[in-house]
Amino acid sequence: MPAFIAVVLVCANGLAQQACTEAAALEVRKVRVANELGCATGWQEIIARTELREEIGKSAYLKTACRRVKGAE
Repeated sequence: MPAFIAVVLVCANGLAQQACTEAAALEVRKVRVANELGCATGWQEIIARTELREEIGKSAYLKTACRRVKGAE
């Protein structure tokens, strides 16, 4: 069964969405998820447990990406 990594990028509001990369993000969080749907929903719990939750929508925004884990099949 394939596995995926959900990548959550926290980027400053002044940073264009296309420029929000792992190198430019204020913070990068990653979590292994079972499927691609987990990439779309798994990040809420990650961010909710951090102090970053207060900044989302005020001075920062989130961008998510999904990566297949190589050799997981």
